[in-house]
Amino acid sequence: MLKVDKSKCSGCRVCQAICSIHHEKVNNPKKSRLKIVPKFPEPVIDIIVCDQCGKCAEACPSGAITEKNGVYRINKNLCTNCGVCVDACPCGAMLTHPDMDTPLKCDNCYMCARWCPTGAITKA
Repeated sequence: MLKVDKSKCSGCRVCQAICSIHHEKVNNPKKSRLKIVPKFPEPVIDIIVCDQCGKCAEACPSGAITEKNGVYRINKNLCTNCGVCVDACPCGAMLTHPDMDTPLKCDNCYMCARWCPTGAITKA
């Protein structure tokens, strides 16, 4: 699990860069499996990450999302990219991108936590 302390987030988006590089081999924050959302005018930044609640798996009509060792993963061979899982995510952590054949979902690789320079994202 990831632990988030938004009071430590500077908004640098290193987490998003490393996530997209690690998983998709491109530096594209829109292909990251987490969101950094600045809230203005307050100096607050929301960090939206998957909490592995399983609501996506419950909603998936094709059974493409399964749990192993507490982490829910998408089977690309079964996913129809219908988006039901994205709509079912209570924290808004599942994402889509027009270039991708399946939604983007955190797999707890912890690369974001490893590279976060402020400690806003850590391994719980």
